[in-house]
Amino acid sequence: MLAFIIQRLLQSILVMLTVGFIAFSLFNFVGDPVSLMLPPEATQADRDEVRKSLGLDQPFYVQFGTFLGNAVQGNFGISLRLGRPVSQLLVERLPATLELAMTAAVFGLLIGIPMGVYTALKRDKWTSKVLLTGSLVGVSLPNFLIGIFLILIFAVWLGWLPSFGRGETTAIGFWTTGFLTTEGLKAIILPAITLGFYPITLIMRLVRAEMLEVLRTDYIKFARARGLTNNAVHFGHALKNTLVPVITITGLQLGAIIAFAIITETVFQWPGMGLLFIQAVQFADIPVMAAYLCLIGFIFVVVNLVVDLLYFAVDPRLRVERSGSGGH
Repeated sequence: MLAFIIQRLLQSILVMLTVGFIAFSLFNFVGDPVSLMLPPEATQADRDEVRKSLGLDQPFYVQFGTFLGNAVQGNFGISLRLGRPVSQLLVERLPATLELAMTAAVFGLLIGIPMGVYTALKRDKWTSKVLLTGSLVGVSLPNFLIGIFLILIFAVWLGWLPSFGRGETTAIGFWTTGFLTTEGLKAIILPAITLGFYPITLIMRLVRAEMLEVLRTDYIKFARARGLTNNAVHFGHALKNTLVPVITITGLQLGAIIAFAIITETVFQWPGMGLLFIQAVQFADIPVMAAYLCLIGFIFVVVNLVVDLLYFAVDPRLRVERSGSGGH
């Protein structure tokens, strides 16, 4: 187990170094930060002075080392657009993105797993066929189009839910949450459904496929031969073994939900990190772009590491294979 954890940690560090290099490259290949910071009438002496103060006159490897050292401390410099520390901007926007992503993930699990089980156990019913057809639509339609449809129906036509913003929020220390207010709860419904639509369909189809495969195995036939009820077979044995691969997909989807919340946040003007990144791209705010890439990369690495450890703990076959390979 310890060797497995060390191996995954080393892989995670390598991934973060790669992400850090890509983020650092933005400063050299996307544009000249000195030109962005100074007015057009600035003299060459002014440019040289700013370049020296930023350390841009140093060799590439020295600049990269300095960038990594600052990034580990959470220091990504000053936003060129807002003139504020980038770390402060991310801390302010992080709660909105995480609440939206977690709500979308919960939607995906609470709706996707029951739908997957139903379509597997009742695969000949017309309702199952309708759900499967709807899942194809959900996978095919882009997020922004689903969001626009939801806004049109529930915000414009029916007027039940707000079409943009986060609503009223409550501050708990540095964390701002909309879960404690009625307006905040209403505001998160449409963007969370939009963001969770793809995970719902993906989890549903995965659970259905795994459930059908598990139901054909010998130990399920043996459980039926012992006289166990259908509920005991379906939910006590089949579903339990079906959920093992779902752990991996759900974990990976959580990282993807956070990373790809950009479109949903833009459609609903949700004040999260995704909207901040889009605005940074529009204004070539390189420090914000670099910090966002590093943060998203870090979230992906942490989520994947946790998923790998959970998978290792849940699936005994991995432990047996690991111990067997270690004995050779």
